[in-house]
Amino acid sequence: MRSIELFAGAGGLGLGSILAGANPQLIVERDRWCCATLRQNAQADARWKPPVEGDIRTIDFRDHAGKVDLVTGGPPCQPFSLGGKHGAHEDQRDMWSEAVRVVRETRPQAFVFENVKGLTRSSFSAYFNYITLQLTYPEVTLRKDERWPEHLARLERHHSSGNQSGLFYHVIPPRVLNAADYGVPQRRERVFFVGFRSDLRAEWAFPLATHSLEALQFDQSERGSYFDVRELPRRMRRPVGKKEVDERRLALQPWRTVRDAMKGLPDPSAEREKASTWLNHRFQPGAKVYPGHTGSPIDLPAKALKAGVHGVPGGENMVVLDNGSVRYFTVRESARLQTFPDNYVINGSWSEAMRQLGNAVPVELARIVTGSVVSHLKSLMRASHV
Repeated sequence: MRSIELFAGAGGLGLGSILAGANPQLIVERDRWCCATLRQNAQADARWKPPVEGDIRTIDFRDHAGKVDLVTGGPPCQPFSLGGKHGAHEDQRDMWSEAVRVVRETRPQAFVFENVKGLTRSSFSAYFNYITLQLTYPEVTLRKDERWPEHLARLERHHSSGNQSGLFYHVIPPRVLNAADYGVPQRRERVFFVGFRSDLRAEWAFPLATHSLEALQFDQSERGSYFDVRELPRRMRRPVGKKEVDERRLALQPWRTVRDAMKGLPDPSAEREKASTWLNHRFQPGAKVYPGHTGSPIDLPAKALKAGVHGVPGGENMVVLDNGSVRYFTVRESARLQTFPDNYVINGSWSEAMRQLGNAVPVELARIVTGSVVSHLKSLMRASHV
């Protein structure tokens, strides 16, 4: 399944897509540290291609028209992030128009784009609809001297007219997915845009959740197996609070926790020499609690890792240990929270590596969503040859 990966970042969505069966023909990223990360991992994994480092606005994708099946990417999310400046379409980092251009120039069978939950805020609702309609009708382009609200109005008229000539996509209503509901040991919410080219007559739906908070609560209270399996002494057993039980959610697998993610890793503060034998697993001093930044309880999924506008807000990137003390997550622990494999290198200092990880989509969530899309495309191809 030939693909193009845009705004690749540290490689979360790209690696998830590769694990799902995609074969990247082109990977694009402009950040030099992210490119260093991608290059180093490409040397160790033949499935990767070294990234094209540069501004996507300078790249012509028309040579790939009809030659790729899938376009994936995470257009820069800072304009919409709750931790950012909320500039949206006025922010020069907003690259959604470029994502639409790549779809227009390459005409893939499908696309998968992801972004932060903040994009779904009510204050961005008009622009959210604008993104969706641009992806639906990528050939209805912005005219010279036309502002985006005027373009939106023209797209709305085009949509309501029923005119479906030329290139257009069936865009599934975008969905916010919580990574913890799919086995990621982190409560990280991302919005996904998935579309299929109209001629495919695709019938697709977002994958159902496989894990739940209710099942974790049950495991930590009535069933008690969570603490038994992890052989924790009674003094360390602190069940998470209960909520009204949804029997359907109770039947799912339990949310995975920080303790699960850290399993097998030596304590970077107490076993520094042993920890140094692990990739990116060094103790980072200076962690402290302050209002609104209290760290992640060890027996819950982690809070969403943060990159921050002015550096890493360390209080959110800490773990609360069994004795109540806090320390920063190491880069390796953070990579595990994002479900990167242990042999995946993150380049740069702790703060730089955490910035890359804080902007990434969890690999496992990417694998599940893109895997579902890839599987559906393959089934459509088989059916067309029957």
